[in-house]
Formats: sequence, C-alpha cells, structure tokens
Amino acid sequence: MTGHLLGRAALAATLLVAAPAAAAPLAAVLPVPAAVTFGTGTFRVENGATIVVPGRDAAARNAAARAIEIVARTRGLRLRVAEGGAGAIRFVRAGKATAGDEHYRLDVTPAGIRITAASDAGLFYGAMTLAQLLAPDARLGDAVAVPALAIDDRPRFAWRGVMLDVARHMQPVAAIERVIDMMAQHKLNKLQLHLTDDQGWRIEIKRYPELTRKGAWRASTTPNDGAPPGRYGGFYTQEQLRALVAYAAARAVTIVPEIDLPGHAQAAIAAYPEIGVLGDRPPVSGDWGINPYLFGTDTRNLTFVRNVLDEVMAIFPSPYIHVGGDEALKDQWQASAAVQAQRRALGIADEQRLQSWFIGQLGDHLARHGRRLIGWDEILEGGLPASASVMSWRGEAGAIEAANMGHDVVLSPGPVLYLDNLQSARDDEPPGRLKIQTLADVYAYDPLPAAIAPARAQHVLGAQANLWAEYMVTPEQREHALFPRLAALAEMAWSPKAARDWPAFLTRLDPQLDRYRRQGIAAADSAFAVDFAVPGGVGAALRARRVTVALTRQVAYGTIRYTTDGSAPTATSPAYATPLTVAAGSVIRATTIAPDGRALAAPRRFDTAPPALLTRTSAALPPCTTTPGILLRLPLSPDATAGPAHSMNIFDSCWRYPDAPLDQLSAISVTVGRLPRNFALRQPQREQVVWRYNPTSFGTLLVHAGDCAGAVLAALPLPDPASAPNRFTLDAPLASTTAQADLCLTIAPPVGGPLYGIDTVRLTPKEPR
Repeated sequence: MTGHLLGRAALAATLLVAAPAAAAPLAAVLPVPAAVTFGTGTFRVENGATIVVPGRDAAARNAAARAIEIVARTRGLRLRVAEGGAGAIRFVRAGKATAGDEHYRLDVTPAGIRITAASDAGLFYGAMTLAQLLAPDARLGDAVAVPALAIDDRPRFAWRGVMLDVARHMQPVAAIERVIDMMAQHKLNKLQLHLTDDQGWRIEIKRYPELTRKGAWRASTTPNDGAPPGRYGGFYTQEQLRALVAYAAARAVTIVPEIDLPGHAQAAIAAYPEIGVLGDRPPVSGDWGINPYLFGTDTRNLTFVRNVLDEVMAIFPSPYIHVGGDEALKDQWQASAAVQAQRRALGIADEQRLQSWFIGQLGDHLARHGRRLIGWDEILEGGLPASASVMSWRGEAGAIEAANMGHDVVLSPGPVLYLDNLQSARDDEPPGRLKIQTLADVYAYDPLPAAIAPARAQHVLGAQANLWAEYMVTPEQREHALFPRLAALAEMAWSPKAARDWPAFLTRLDPQLDRYRRQGIAAADSAFAVDFAVPGGVGAALRARRVTVALTRQVAYGTIRYTTDGSAPTATSPAYATPLTVAAGSVIRATTIAPDGRALAAPRRFDTAPPALLTRTSAALPPCTTTPGILLRLPLSPDATAGPAHSMNIFDSCWRYPDAPLDQLSAISVTVGRLPRNFALRQPQREQVVWRYNPTSFGTLLVHAGDCAGAVLAALPLPDPASAPNRFTLDAPLASTTAQADLCLTIAPPVGGPLYGIDTVRLTPKEPR
C-alpha cells in the first residue's frame, strides 16, 4: 500500500476533543488536517517576517519560497527566507524520510511557528498549510494573529490526482502551470496529461517527427492563433515538457503522461499510416467519440510504440506511465488477415485477449526501465497483465475487480469524478456534459468501495478527477470546471474519512474562494449562485400581474440577499426568507453573502416583465426524455472559444417548454444554432439517432401542444445552410388554444444533415383587451 490509512478510532477521538475550539483556526485550512490540538494564545506574523530554513537545503528553501509567493498574493504580506540562524518561523528536518512519506507537523505557540518533516514533500505540504493560515480571511495587507495549535498531518491516500485532456484542445503551458499551482495548494500530487488521441498528438517525439508535423493538426473553420489557416492544434516540445515536469516537481506534483493505445490512435496513424492495421491514411479526426483506428500488433508496430515510450520516459520521471487502453473497437483487428494470423499463431482466443497481450508487451517494456504501467479499466478485459495498475472510470467495478485480484487501483469513476459534467443546470454554465455533478456530489464520494475486501484495501492508491475537454476550449472554461470542485476532491483524498464534515468544509471553502480570486483563478460560483422560480406558474402571474418568486441556491452557507430597485445586493440588502411577491415588471437581483459581508457569487438577475417570464434559454428547456442519448451543452463550433451554448440530446433534437400558458400567447420566436454533426458514434448508437419526417427542403422546427404527438401549433422551415448564418431566428404565430400545457419543440433536418440546437425560445403574450 503506497497510501496512508490512519487509525480511524484514534483520529476520531482527537477531532472530537478538538472540535469545540477548532472552528476559527481551521476555518482557513483545506483540506482539513488529519489531527489538530489547540493551545492558548497566538503568534503574530507581520509584514517582513522571516522564514528560516536549514542551510544548503534546496527543497526546504523551495517550500518556503512557494509559501511566500502565495502569501504575497493572497494576503499582501511580504515575507522573506533565510538559511540557518535563529528565527521565529522555522522549517526543520527531523527523522528519516521513507518512500511516499508526506507527513509533517506544524506547531504554533506564542513564541513562533515550526514546521517539521523528514521528507521534501512533508516540508512542502507544511508550507502550504502555513500559507493558508496566513490568509485566513479577506483582509489584505494586515498582520495575521495565528492561533496556537499543533497539526500532525499526513494523507489518507497516496494518489490524489487530476487528469487534463490537452489532446482535444491544447492548452498553453502557462495555463497548465496555474492548475499545478492550485493542485499544490490543495495537496493534490498527480497530474495526468492526456497527450494523444484521435483529435491530436501533442508530444514531440524526435524519432518520429510526423507525429507532430501532421498528427498535431486537424482541419477547423475556427481561427487558431499561430496556426496555418484552416488548421487547429499544436504540440509541446520536449524542452517545454521537461520544464513543466520541473515546475510541477518543485510543487510536489508528479506528471503522469498518457499515450493512448491501442485505440484512440487516429492522429498517430494520420502521421504514419504503416503503424495502423488496414494501411489507409485517415485525417486527424475532428469528430468526438470513439473512432475505429487501432495500432497494429506486429513486431514493427510494437517497436514503434516502444520507441515512443522510450522518449516519453526520458521526459517524464514518473514511476507510472499511462497507456490508455480504453474504447478500442476491435473491428479493424477482426477485419485484418495479418492480425488474425498473428492472433492464431500466438494461441490467443479472441481480440480482447489480444489487447491484453499487447498491453502486457508494453508493461514488460516499461518494467525493464523501472516503470509501472497503468491504464483505464478496459485493460481488465481479456486478462490483466501482472504488473498493471487500473484506473477505474466506468464506475467502481473495474477497481473492485482489480483490487480483489491484487492489483493497485485508482478510483476515477464517472460521472461523479468527471468534471466535464456541469455543476448546475444554469444557463450561464459553459459547454460540457449534462449529468450535473455539484460540489456536494464530489464531496460526498468516497474512493474506498465497500466491495473491496478489507485485506485488499491497501491496493486502493487513491482518487483522481478527470477533465475531458471535447467541449472545453479555453483555460477559463477549464478552471470553472475544476474549481472549487478540486477542493472537495482534495479533502476526500487527503483527509481521514471521519474528519469530513460538509458544513465545516463550506466554512473552510469560504476563504479559499477569496484566495482563488486573488490568484486570478476563474473558479465557478455555481454552488452559491441564486436561482429563481415562479411557484405559482407563469400563467397565473401574467393574469394577476403580480409575480411570486422563490430564491434558492445549492448550498446552505451564507445568506441570500436581494434588491428590487436595480442596485447590486450587498451585506445590508434585505435577507431572503420566504418567496417574494412583486409587481410584474420588477427586476430582482440576488446573491449569497458570506458571514464577513463578501459576495460569494456574482449577482444573478430575474426580470418579471411578461416577455422575460415567457423567455427560456436552452438550459431551461429539458431534452425530451423518451429517447436514450448523449446529453451535452455544445458551442456553435467544436473549437469556438466564446458564444452561445446549446443544451441538447445529440440523438434526438427534441425539447420541452414546461407549463406554457397557451391561452395567453400569440406568437413564438426561436433562436437556433446550426452545429456540425461531428460525433463518431458506434453502430448501436447510430441506430438510436432519431430522424423525423421533414416536410421542407432544409429541415423544419415543429411546435406541438402537450407531448410531441400533440397538435402542431407552428411549423417553421429552416433556412438553406449554404446562405444562412449558423445562428438565426425563426418567427411564427401560434395557433389559438385554451389549454395550459407543455410545448414540445422538435427539429427535423434532412437525414444525415447538420445538428440543430435551440438557443432561446421567446413566447409573445396576446395584447391585453
């Protein structure tokens, strides 16, 4: 076991004793430490204070420098570091470090602060806790009175990871460094870089230059800074990656490279078609999903992959090398006479076992170089190579099976640890997947499944959150997806299970949100953002010309405060208690205010004028639920960095407008986006795509009363894609009816035609008589 499982009974007792005094000093520390005791008095840290580190101890000096940098940005205090001599704030080496040791002690007395550790990582994490203690609130530039306490801390799990997908949309090195900075402050220690996929090869391999000359670029209509016209992509040089490895190591983060194979190989085969199976040269894919291209399995192809891995190992000193292994459709292997002949000659029963053999060959190669293979849970299929570790993403089943077999595992299950899932159903969420995973959902997950036998629990290395990036182009979109949910991951993976406490976590998150802001991190405020609902229904409100509005948010922390006079809500604005009733046309602005008077979210606005009440964006139009599919929130083009996003089921262009007051309506206006249908669907999925009867040349938007078999209230032909922009508005009168019911909106393009998404639906009320 490379993780550290603390004695739960002893820890619980420590925390229980400490709890009455813990709230104030621990309000700044996240993740919560393993054990804390409290003393009497405080130690005051002024501007210009010195941190003393042992002489000629580069790691201690680095840890102090990182803490000083953070405190300067989050508190405005300018500290300095000195080697040797006396000082009130000291870093001390004590004991003998062992492999995987991340333990530290932090002691505060009225005489000073002392951080003690045997290992480099321990000193670093002590420094990160110190930086949080020195920025406990939103004050800037003030001295800090640190309460007397003793922290004895070490992680619950050794693997506390984040995966960044830079293959679909390459990110600037500086953006990755910002994520590493935040990982370090959260005591997260593994950064997996997903460097290759069907849509791009992002790592320079000097022996095979075509991998980046051709494989790093795909066709695109979206302008790409620095790229040739019509091409999108890029790659990292080996020098850039070595510098990134050093940057991460200075922050106690190990970068784990992922080279995805035998599937997700289209970009590589676009560069070198001879490493594929059937000999053709595909383009680098612009389609999301599972493409069919596989690496070949003969000696030439294995040599190619081994040579690639040799250069990868020369860049990344990580003990683990990730080889993917996921979603490898076996059609090409099945269709290849050469592959089938090789399979039979090896005495391998089927293609699943052939993949196991293939992965095993790579595992042996890595082992000869002192490295360990890790892959997604599909590497279990056909038999798991003896040296392999498993990252379980399709739920927990893969981790349970592998751990009970004696293999090390990392829990990374979707959807809860897939941070490309949105954090709320709000219309201001950026693109992503529509299986909402809130901050609370992530915090509640525990990465030690009960189905793993107690004697095998030591094989659980830890947990990892994955950020796939098909729908996330910019660094800001990724930071929105990562933070603050990575704070929840950190407490889940570092802190003892007995110490986890959701209300207390929110208290600790409060100052962390301010630390994000001062470090320029575009963290989401989704958990604290105010949502609005009309409990009595819009129809009743229109008739009464009075609107009752309920205000809610995801978490019970802070106070909802609101205004109706057009001003931004502040700490002195009225506190929300019960639904508000206002005259139609009033505008409510609301936010969540922290106990210290800071706004925890940007103010949200709710207009009660009839046209606004009758307007729905796509986020408020639930996809029809009768059809299976893939629910996504998509931009207008795959590489768009801004613009509208469309919530939809890509298998069925069908939406519901709930509770439309049909008896009060005269017309409908729908803003529509035309999107490329760039999804590589497997055969069973293709059969699930709904193609409706289309009565016009280029497609039709139909508006039905009630369900989608109801009366047609309006039929709106779509314009010619050759001449119309990819965002347009359709207007039509609505047939008269006296019912109040849902509307069903369907879009029927020609079979095989583009994908259409609804941006906004606006219903026009009848003129008052």
